[in-house]
Parts: sequence; C-alpha cells; structure tokens
Amino acid sequence: MTDEIRIAIIVNPALPLGLLANTAGAISIGLGARVPALAARRLTDRHGRTIDISSSLPVPILQAPADTIRSLLLKALLPSQDYAIVPFPAFARSLHDYRAYEAAFPDRDLAMEEIDGLGLAGPSKWIKSLTGSLKLLR
Repeated sequence: MTDEIRIAIIVNPALPLGLLANTAGAISIGLGARVPALAARRLTDRHGRTIDISSSLPVPILQAPADTIRSLLLKALLPSQDYAIVPFPAFARSLHDYRAYEAAFPDRDLAMEEIDGLGLAGPSKWIKSLTGSLKLLR
C-alpha cells in the first residue's frame, strides 16, 4: 500500500445500534489485521505506562443502505489491487462460529448477499472515488 492511506467504514444505518456497533468493530479488526501499520504501535507515557494505539489514522464511519454497500463492495473488488476490502455480509450474523462462516462462504455470491457493512483501506484517491458522496453516520 502507498504511504497515503485512507480508511472508511460504511454501515447500514437501518441496523439496530448494537448490531451497528458490532459490524463496525468486526470490520475494524479485519482492517487492522490486513494493514497492521494502521495500529500496530505502542505509546508510553512519562510514567512508563504503555498502551496499544487504537488507530494512526482517522476512521470515518459512513452510512449507506445495504444495496449501496453491496454496490461499493463490487466496485472495490473490480480492479484486483492490494487494498484492504473487509465486508460484513448479513448472513455472517447467523453463524456464531468462524469455521461455519468460512465453510459457508465459498457457496455464497457476494453480488446477491445483503452487506451490513464494508471497511476499506487504501490510497486516498481510491477511497474518495468510492465513498465521496456518502454521509457520516449520525
């Protein structure tokens, strides 16, 4: 990834608050795992207390309906680039074991799935081209 990385998380505002928070949290973990430079740092205060940072970049949480999120996902996947693309398909919520999700995923078609959220990390221009018209979640 280039030095000028930008992050965006897009969620469906129609989700109940708890599911919205869960979706954003799960996507954030995926982005951090895919691009460790986003948060793989520690800071120490003057008394020697060390913490892990939350993010080295702003993390805007944007809103869009599920069909728009799915469309953004499919656009993001078109050019096979080295960008972080972390979707949260709605069907994943019914599976409480990652192994079940992993087993079910190959039989799914992302173009037909409802997508509750999407995390993107990559060059600023790419992120803006996909999310520039979206509003912040309020």
